[in-house]
Amino acid sequence: MNDDSSYFRANPVSGGSYDPMKQARYTEIATFMRAPLASSLDQVDIGLIGVPTDLGVTNRPGARHGPREIRNSSSLMRAFNVGLGMNPYELCRIADLGDVPLSHRFDLERQNEDIEAFFRQVHAAGILPVSAGGDHSITYPIFKAIAADDPIGMVHIDAHTDTWGEFFGSKFTHGAPFRLAVEAGVLDPKRTIQIGIRGGQNTMEGINFALEHGMRVMFIEEFSQLGVERVIEEARRVVGDGSTYISFDVDGLDPVYAPGTGTPEIGGITTLEAQRLLRGLRGLNLIGGDVVEVAPPYDQTGNTALVGATMMFEILCVIADRHFGVDRGGPEPSPRPAAP
Repeated sequence: MNDDSSYFRANPVSGGSYDPMKQARYTEIATFMRAPLASSLDQVDIGLIGVPTDLGVTNRPGARHGPREIRNSSSLMRAFNVGLGMNPYELCRIADLGDVPLSHRFDLERQNEDIEAFFRQVHAAGILPVSAGGDHSITYPIFKAIAADDPIGMVHIDAHTDTWGEFFGSKFTHGAPFRLAVEAGVLDPKRTIQIGIRGGQNTMEGINFALEHGMRVMFIEEFSQLGVERVIEEARRVVGDGSTYISFDVDGLDPVYAPGTGTPEIGGITTLEAQRLLRGLRGLNLIGGDVVEVAPPYDQTGNTALVGATMMFEILCVIADRHFGVDRGGPEPSPRPAAP
């Protein structure tokens, strides 16, 4: 891990540096992955960010509590990713940047402006964002901030395409971020793959929008037929070498793994398949990611928050590896433990 003394806050008792990874996991203020809580945007390569709003949901609220519970559950994360054979904290400076300050709690459009403004600062500082929602409406203002100059590609894991139009007088709902992003020119639909799509529909409008604009829509039936390795191949083919974002809605998983979400759909992806899929994106030009729609009020066991934290860690790892791994001048990874 980077040993810059400014990266860790001083220990008030010993006066030495403070490494949260070396503390008991049940102690201290909860941060994402037990990363240090940043006091500024200096000395940070990857920023972990909470976006606590669910003002864009169309039915069951609760995702506003997602960042806090994901932080709590992420204390169970450790530094070394055995599946990838790497430790992201050895490669770069990772910090929790706190939550996006939202000045208008009852005005969705003003919240979008707050989110965009915050991420513009993060982007201008050269920090790669990995975020926790919040509902899926947060991804559109994030895109407006980080892709204002050049549209990006996306690997989108979800039960829904989120390309619907106006809903009860608002076009900024969690069912619309990627329609808005395409229309705003910040998302390249031909470099977008949507994986795990399923569930009944009242109208085909959103799915038709995605297909007509060239998005690669992979319904769960095709996912099941192809298997994870071939799905990874297809995702890599679609997004290519350009800048790419990962957006992970936990309702892409089967609700037996992630019941605490606002719009559950049975027959989804397993947690192991999702981890394998995310790890298979290693080496792509990944510039950010998010995990959204964790709704703790429906998460009686806390398992959904743990799933959200784990997927967030997987995204963090592949982003760190791409930009700061050994082929980018980073240190050699720690040796992977041998099988017993």
